[in-house]
Amino acid sequence: MIKTDLKINPKAKALIFDLDGTLADTMPIHYTAWKNAAAKFGIDFSTELFSQLAGIPLYPTVEKLNQLFGKNIDPKELGDIKEAEFEKNMHLTPEIKIITDLVREYHGKFPMAVGTGGSRRLSLKTLGIIGLQDYFDILVTSEDVSNFKPHPETFVRCAELMGVNPEDCEVFEDGVLGIQAAKTAGMMVVDVTEYYEVTIGI
Repeated sequence: MIKTDLKINPKAKALIFDLDGTLADTMPIHYTAWKNAAAKFGIDFSTELFSQLAGIPLYPTVEKLNQLFGKNIDPKELGDIKEAEFEKNMHLTPEIKIITDLVREYHGKFPMAVGTGGSRRLSLKTLGIIGLQDYFDILVTSEDVSNFKPHPETFVRCAELMGVNPEDCEVFEDGVLGIQAAKTAGMMVVDVTEYYEVTIGI
């Protein structure tokens, strides 16, 4: 049952949004890109595997695949093939309206940031595609942290840049690792997958 009553927590003083699968419905495009790229290296990239690895940055995902499948694939080689596949179709990305409506409603009223495991270049491009490029002054990407989700560093960095205590931040996330990161940071967290129809497979 999809919930429709999305509201921010009355205790929240700042809002942090994940990007892929939270603001932008990129997950089906990311999945197809991973499936096609991994197949070139003899890996069957299932939807279950995709869900398990969601939120991990590009090259560390390949390192995980090497561990899981006993491979020795160059992370940059596979990662770059995957990003090229994704970029080819990313213009098709729709916004996740129940979440982006919140951004538009609270823009200028609350400090807001995006905390993502994606690259800065593609994150900015994604925000442009869904029309939110002017709504966020603060964007923390995989290039800005040493520790990735489920480590809380991404979200803690967002809070620092907004000048807000972590416990006063509310995080909107779709990934298990991201939700864990927000909880570890002591932040309020909303699982956005309860508010829209999630599709991964094609």
